[in-house]
Amino acid sequence: MRYLLRIIELALLIVLIAVTVQNSDLVKFKLFFGQVWEAPFIVFLLLFFVAGAAVGLLATFSYYLRMRKELSQLKKELRTRPASSVTVDPSDALAD
Repeated sequence: MRYLLRIIELALLIVLIAVTVQNSDLVKFKLFFGQVWEAPFIVFLLLFFVAGAAVGLLATFSYYLRMRKELSQLKKELRTRPASSVTVDPSDALAD
């Protein structure tokens, strides 16, 4: 199974290299005030892919921090609650 995964990864790498070679033409990316960037098409694809991945990771990271903060607050609340006030959930009996 491990060798099969490596063969698939190698095949994907070869396909991506072939696409890169085929799309090596210069592309103009027009910005504001007449600015123009010229680079191979694959450079722009990679740039926008990395930017999109970074935005996605930042969005996920903020959600992760919010959930971690909520979890710590719930743990603190559970620690401060007296043991006698903890009730048994009646739905636990149904699971048995």
